[in-house]
Amino acid sequence: MQGVRAQLRSILEHPYAERGITLLIVINAITLGLETSKTAMAMAGPVLVFLDTVILWIFVVEIASRMFVHGMKFWRDPWGIFDFSIVAIALVPATGNLSVLRALRIIRALRLISTIQSMRRVVGGLLHAIPGMGTIVALLLLVFYVFSVMATKLFGNDFPQWFGTIGESAYSLFQIMTLESWSMGIVRPVMEQHAWAWAFFVPFILITSFTVLNLFIGVIVDAMQSQHEAELQEEKDAVDADIHQVLLEVKALREEVRELRSTGAGP
Repeated sequence: MQGVRAQLRSILEHPYAERGITLLIVINAITLGLETSKTAMAMAGPVLVFLDTVILWIFVVEIASRMFVHGMKFWRDPWGIFDFSIVAIALVPATGNLSVLRALRIIRALRLISTIQSMRRVVGGLLHAIPGMGTIVALLLLVFYVFSVMATKLFGNDFPQWFGTIGESAYSLFQIMTLESWSMGIVRPVMEQHAWAWAFFVPFILITSFTVLNLFIGVIVDAMQSQHEAELQEEKDAVDADIHQVLLEVKALREEVRELRSTGAGP
């Protein structure tokens, strides 16, 4: 059994096997996209469906093989659980009330994240940044609440479609924060009746768009840098451990040679 696992592990971890799975993921993403085209389905619909089915079962075999090789360690690997969940969703019958799951088949393309090391590093950095982003999100929500209440009281009567309630004000302020048609679409019409309104909207944009959102970028960059440094440290520790092991083996060999010399020189 151990021999079979070792052989299967060598096959799964071979660079050609990893590249093959990556290529299949890309091909599967393309076929799923083509299935949305009526022209493509009319020309090669059965072929596309056949390719989709074959690739899906290749993914099933690959996941089952990884589960067999790694055993319980497979379930302690977040990326293993991620791959298993994606393939499991694809196996759910997409009929009746579950027909909406047909649209979820495209998430198989997300397996590229787990197969490409650089993408895994980026996602890992984003996940590592979540705790630090919590405080910034709370700060942004507080700013939005304060400005939403102020906007509702200041402009709600004259512009109920944008600032009639706190929810509508928050949505309008979100549009302003993203700088999407904020000037001609909202702010200038408001300034036609309230000339001083710029004193409300400009500070809001400065606080949200140019300050708080840049804090998000800073936290994410810092988290990714920290993760990269941690990976470099792990690699350095592994190299140091290998060097230490080699030195111990060399020392043991020297001791054996010294003993052989002393034994040969005795009688």
